[in-house]
Amino acid sequence: MPLVTTESIVLQTFAYGDTSKILRLLTRTHGVRSAIAKGALRPKSRYGGILEPFSVGTAMLYLKDGRDLQTLGGFELIRSSQALGRDLLRFGAASLLSEVVLRSASEEPDPDLYDHFRSSLERIEAAPAEDVEATALAATWSLIGKLGFAPSFDVCIGCDRGLAPDESARFDYVAGGVRCEECAGGAGRVLPPHAREALIRFCGGEAPKLERTAAHWALLSRFLAHHLLDGGTLRSLAFLSEAVDTTSCAS
Repeated sequence: MPLVTTESIVLQTFAYGDTSKILRLLTRTHGVRSAIAKGALRPKSRYGGILEPFSVGTAMLYLKDGRDLQTLGGFELIRSSQALGRDLLRFGAASLLSEVVLRSASEEPDPDLYDHFRSSLERIEAAPAEDVEATALAATWSLIGKLGFAPSFDVCIGCDRGLAPDESARFDYVAGGVRCEECAGGAGRVLPPHAREALIRFCGGEAPKLERTAAHWALLSRFLAHHLLDGGTLRSLAFLSEAVDTTSCAS
């Protein structure tokens, strides 16, 4: 089996037996991979607790074609995940990005996706407390775009007409885009101009100031349910919703 060395981000971990861990990794050169870290749970493991979600490091993987579970040969830490883990809202946002990648990405190499994901984690970690939600929304919508299924919020999907900045539209969750009032015929969620502008900026990776975020989370959740989950839900969205409520009550 060839030994491949590649920068990687830990997306998910779970115990395997009493001493080992299964990792789900986003690698820069080999897409999403599963690997077993043998002995990682032993008290004197050489990994020393660094194999945690969102840790960035150089992974050494023994890759074998046709095998779903690879073997981890080593992991040299580049960036710790501790700052994300100490904050419920930041942890929830990072978990949402990870779950979207796990549901959508493949083993095909995609360095742009990797770089975007890593920079998004760093932005969420560095954002001021009052901007974490907007940063998380921007990171998720722009990630959706990187994965190839972002909706259009500035052109009507019915008549292909560009919408004016001061024009309301209606969002068609199933079709994955907005319709002008004439094409919508009263169906779909109304998006006033300021909401459309915020969504356009989110898709571009910007994080505008928001007074209210609940409607944006609801819209994102419904969009993902239709286009990623076949009507299901993401566990990270439920966790993030609780974290948002906890943060709101504390402030």
